[in-house]
Amino acid sequence: MYNYNGEALKNLRIDDTSILDRLVDFESARKAHLTKDHSKRDKRMSLTEAIAEFVKDDDICTDSGFAYVRTPHQAYFEIMRQGKKNLQFIGSPNTNHSYMINFGVCRYSHNSYVGAEMRGTDRNYSRNLKEGKVKILSEWSHGSMAQGFKAAQLGMPGVFSKQLLGSDIVRYNPYVKVMQNPGRKDHDPVVFIPALYPDVTIIHVHAADRYGNARVYGPTVNDAALAAAARKVIITAEEIVPEIDIRYNNKGVIIPFMYVDAVVELPFGAVPGNMPGLYYWSRQWWEKFLRYGTLSEENLRSFMEYWIFDCKDQFDFVNKLGGAKWIAAARRLTKTVEYDNEDAGYDYSYEEYRPGHDTGIYY
Repeated sequence: MYNYNGEALKNLRIDDTSILDRLVDFESARKAHLTKDHSKRDKRMSLTEAIAEFVKDDDICTDSGFAYVRTPHQAYFEIMRQGKKNLQFIGSPNTNHSYMINFGVCRYSHNSYVGAEMRGTDRNYSRNLKEGKVKILSEWSHGSMAQGFKAAQLGMPGVFSKQLLGSDIVRYNPYVKVMQNPGRKDHDPVVFIPALYPDVTIIHVHAADRYGNARVYGPTVNDAALAAAARKVIITAEEIVPEIDIRYNNKGVIIPFMYVDAVVELPFGAVPGNMPGLYYWSRQWWEKFLRYGTLSEENLRSFMEYWIFDCKDQFDFVNKLGGAKWIAAARRLTKTVEYDNEDAGYDYSYEEYRPGHDTGIYY
């Protein structure tokens, strides 16, 4: 039985700690990992099949990638289309589970921060929190969350860290505790951060083979640790390549097949986010979401109906963004900002979304 931070339980008004247990339940996570089929087998299936089989109501899910960079947005949209309920979400930031709250998909939040920087403020999350539609179970910084996943990857009970010291976060996180560094005789406070074991993580990658060996280009963030920590792992990939390609082009191969339960070929799986080297994020889409969609429940539902529930797959979504023109512009832009295309004289400007001035242009 986990020894929770009593002050945090009181501050977050959590009376029944059973809702917290699974995230730090080493025994059940170890059993899930040991009983998983680790054989080298063809794991390809459709996105619909993968979400139906491996994402269950009440699961603890993680964000992956970072915010809108290599994030499996299209898989999240499929979770919403399938009507999954009462999920816990843990990730940095919260923006990708904010819009799930309105449809009962996300009920609990392991909180980090919410927003998309210069695109705007997510008023939707704040409104849902105030109305009791989502409950915060724990507060985290990026670094402390990463250390929890890393501890799980390494098979450690947790880590002693200087993360969170001097912050009120420790007063709102029932999993962490300030204690004396056991390796020092003098006063040396540290924070104990436990290993974190989510139920399921979905990781979008540049390429994977049919077994689940996966390669990314660009920052890996927490994804290597998440693949090892999670009880279930779904890989969505821009393309499926032969195993020999993974073997001989192994730079960026961060996920081995034995962790993976499902492999989904999903071109444009990170849209409307950024896929390094392939396509840039749709700045206008995120501006419209944050500057219009989050203003009210009515706006949010109308926005999501058009962009998610009226789309059967990612190709419908890309067509609404502008189809081939959007693909060409997004590819040119991401290669230019990464210095893979000539940038001299290139115009980075775009038609900014403003309420009451919607051009319908997303490239």
